[in-house]
Amino acid sequence: MVPSRSGKGQAAAVDDKRRPLLPKIDKRRPLPTKTEKRRPLLTKLDKLRPLPTVIIRGAKRWRVDEAPLKSAVIRTLEKAAPRVAGEVTIVLCDDKEIRRLNKRYRDKDKATDVLSFEVGDGLSAGEPFGDVVVSVETARRQARAYRAPLMEEMQRLIVHGTLHLCGYDHHERNEAARMHGLTRRLLRDLQREAGHS
Repeated sequence: MVPSRSGKGQAAAVDDKRRPLLPKIDKRRPLPTKTEKRRPLLTKLDKLRPLPTVIIRGAKRWRVDEAPLKSAVIRTLEKAAPRVAGEVTIVLCDDKEIRRLNKRYRDKDKATDVLSFEVGDGLSAGEPFGDVVVSVETARRQARAYRAPLMEEMQRLIVHGTLHLCGYDHHERNEAARMHGLTRRLLRDLQREAGHS
């Protein structure tokens, strides 16, 4: 490492041709407000961390493309929990199965669209972070009601479930507004990404 030319700030590693190997970290980034959860800021060095592993169960049964679902998880974690490098499992099921899970874990004897189960902190590669269970049958009904493509609705549910894994909630008005705003931004980014591929 060599000191920066101005003598201030961080030093950057250089190769034999004196070009920086790693960019300097921008210290001018705003800190979270008091109402925001105190998460460590994403630095440029964090972008070198391995991406989380996303496992999809049930995609063949429901004839669903895995790539957009994995992308929804990765983009959500990049924004909401950038230090997570572990494993997220997406389980695609029917109303009967999600109703059974809802009854067992939430004491609600009815089908729902998505459930999230925290498993660990997922800070290391391969370490479990959590599971998101989506009822494809409910997603289909909701997609028809919203006049939206099924994949778009499934991405919305996966973003929602992944945000719950990251500590977001919607029981209080301010929390709900923050969570739904982030969901809309993430879905807009995913649609842009799908349009360019």
